[in-house]
Amino acid sequence: MDFTVQDAQDSTEIRLHGRMTFSDHDTFRSVIAAFERPAGHRMVFDLSGLDFVDSSGLGMFIIARDTAQKKSLDFAMRGARDDVHRLITVAKLHKMFTIDA
Repeated sequence: MDFTVQDAQDSTEIRLHGRMTFSDHDTFRSVIAAFERPAGHRMVFDLSGLDFVDSSGLGMFIIARDTAQKKSLDFAMRGARDDVHRLITVAKLHKMFTIDA
């Protein structure tokens, strides 16, 4: 998995690319480091470039959401497509996360 971080005044967009698997745990720590923002800041995961997510990847999304909640950040995901979208739905994560259109 690769990622890019794009900051705006009130939000940060983290774009994920490729495959998100157990082997990406160390890389994901760098993603979580981007959560050092003031309370109320919006963190958005753009999943449109993500081709695959395994169960460990789903767990990383939960870690991100929990981290955002602890820091009083607004957390959302958007752009999931195909298999990634199906897996998020099957795991019922769409009920845990804000999903932007």
